[in-house]
Amino acid sequence: MEKYTKEQLNAMDKEELVQMLYNTQQTLYNTQQLLETLVKQNQELTETIALMNQRQFGRKSEKNLVTKDQITIFDMGVNEAEVTASGQIPMEPPMETVVVQEHKRAKKKGKREEDLSRYPVTIVRHDLDDAELREKFPEGYTTLPDEVYKKLEVQPATFIVKEHHITVYKGKDGSIVKGTHPKEMLSNSIASPSLVAFIMNAKYTNAVPLYRQEQELERNDIRISRQNMAHWVITASERYLSLLWDRLKKEITSCSVVHADETPVSVVKDGREGMHKSYMWVYRNGGLQDEHPVVLYDFQLTRKKEAPGKFLDAFTGTLVTDGYQVYHSLEKDAETQFKVAGCWAHARRKFADPVKAMGMEKAKNTVAYEALGLIQHIYRRDNELKDLKSGERKRKRKSLIRPLVDDFFRWIREVQLQVSRTSETGKALTYCLNQEKYLRVFLKNPEIPMDNNAAERAIRPFCVGKKNWKLIDTIHGAEASAIIYSIVETCKLNNLNIFYYISHLLTEIPKHMDDTNLDFLEDLLPWSEKLPEECKKRIAEIK
Repeated sequence: MEKYTKEQLNAMDKEELVQMLYNTQQTLYNTQQLLETLVKQNQELTETIALMNQRQFGRKSEKNLVTKDQITIFDMGVNEAEVTASGQIPMEPPMETVVVQEHKRAKKKGKREEDLSRYPVTIVRHDLDDAELREKFPEGYTTLPDEVYKKLEVQPATFIVKEHHITVYKGKDGSIVKGTHPKEMLSNSIASPSLVAFIMNAKYTNAVPLYRQEQELERNDIRISRQNMAHWVITASERYLSLLWDRLKKEITSCSVVHADETPVSVVKDGREGMHKSYMWVYRNGGLQDEHPVVLYDFQLTRKKEAPGKFLDAFTGTLVTDGYQVYHSLEKDAETQFKVAGCWAHARRKFADPVKAMGMEKAKNTVAYEALGLIQHIYRRDNELKDLKSGERKRKRKSLIRPLVDDFFRWIREVQLQVSRTSETGKALTYCLNQEKYLRVFLKNPEIPMDNNAAERAIRPFCVGKKNWKLIDTIHGAEASAIIYSIVETCKLNNLNIFYYISHLLTEIPKHMDDTNLDFLEDLLPWSEKLPEECKKRIAEIK
């Protein structure tokens, strides 16, 4: 660009000066545009590199993300146990030692004492012999109340062989009558309800693969092949537990709010050539007022809309999901009777990723950081309404939450032009705008939560389990897994002892296989008052 002296500029006429000024202005504008483009590209590259490093080397947890509003992940309704497990292990409080002095009252039993009271107690004495006592107390002594402390001991699994003897009677007319005995769960098999429940609990609750169970049993001189165990599990699931699964499906599809999610699973023998992805779908009733929580897994070969469409064919409420398009297209089908609500946790995660990647300090002046603050503020205010009755919560959401949501989407439209659309932040902004219709649904129905976290928590045990067993051999095995995971996760939500409950099911259901109706299942539901007390006992929680 040529540089002019004052004398040269003074010698120019008006038209020359105007043209030169115009050219300079245009150059500056083009430079500014180029600079803005370079800034956006730099932002995009910085986010991309940071995200790549984060995904490869960084932590996956969002628990340390705190914005200017000082809202942590606990405000988001995420499982606290997961967050705690991913951080420092809390120090175990000492087992309380109580020495009762003559002038002091005994301390009130705490939660620890209450938990331990349900287990048998063996008293172990720690006395001094008479000779030692005479040496220490030559002038005599009296005894005070014992100093007492407790330790929780563990005994390895105990196996008992029950040999059933059926009395056989022969009448003088030659007729044969046998003594009354319960119907067998599996004919001509050593498998009992408790043994199969033991195997199921280990695999589907504790994620112990069958081959490791086989090894552990062999260390106890019990030789049961993993093939036999698989056969027992599949047969018991298909023949008996499937009846309860069907009953629970009626329960969950009659609810007003259901959550849905899905995760891939590999099945070796699925009838297709080569390796294909199959899917485990999960459904969880999740209205804010639901009394009986239910989780159901459903195995399907595909991720197409036919899979959830088949399961939800009788559902007429609201389905809370992530942004997967299949749910939205299913809602538009003429035969579909339910509506779809979006998940704010997924929207939040879109902004959390670049903030995590950049680090909190570097991210403080970014659009992603500001978006996190706005979303978390909506969460905090909505969480304040969770204990209100339905009608009051609806009014409060209209007066308090709707304006915040309106402001959020208004802000997105304003800042969108400042951010590269191909950057992670730009993609997050676009995602929110595309999902706006679904993200607003919770404002219309006070029973709908803001997110789909209930389904994500429900499907997590399956995702943990498949890291151990990698593949499922057959479709029958996958379907059995869906049934058992359904019962296990529903047990957890209803505070049942999983082992005893499954054992009870496998004891009682075979008795009713000749019934003309399935009314007996009502007494076996996880919330039934007729369940044995052992099913309602939870394992003591050692805190």
